Amino acid sequence: MFEKAVGDGVTITPLEVWHAQEFADHLDRAREHIRPWVGPRFVTDTVDDARSTLRRYATATAEDGARIYGLWDGGAIVGGVMFVAFDPVWGICEIGGWLEPGAVGRGLMSRSVDMLMQWAFEERGMARVEWRCRTDNDRSIATARRLGMRSEGVLRSSWVFEGRRYDKEVFALLRDEWAARRTGA
Repeated sequence: MFEKAVGDGVTITPLEVWHAQEFADHLDRAREHIRPWVGPRFVTDTVDDARSTLRRYATATAEDGARIYGLWDGGAIVGGVMFVAFDPVWGICEIGGWLEPGAVGRGLMSRSVDMLMQWAFEERGMARVEWRCRTDNDRSIATARRLGMRSEGVLRSSWVFEGRRYDKEVFALLRDEWAARRTGA
């Protein structure tokens, strides 16, 4: 297993099925904070459901697809980042993330997503990284902009939460744009 420092005493490591209890405990703390912004299958209510979510990602990872990582602070998960979609054939992936309320405002999301982008671009040769979020998710939009992503448009009425439809915005960063940001060009 790998573990990398994100900063502020927080580390990132892959979430695996055996982390189900810690993941369920984290979701108990984060559930209401993240529920409007993430898919309903992700926000689980039991350890068995958490295990099922982690099993889905483990299967996808084994097939070189989606991946999920936890942000750990003092032995507890405080958030995470993921490759929502990962297509090495097309060279396109989508990154997403979430934090529980106590972890917000520490720069963890931007630093963690940057780590995933670096791996995607440098190690896996991705051509494009996407970030998608509801158009009223100000924190998520700010993260995309901080990372140099450009808005490419709005997917109208593409997100449903509590019976209401919302628009989603698509942001993206291309490998050459990312490289230019890294070198300061």
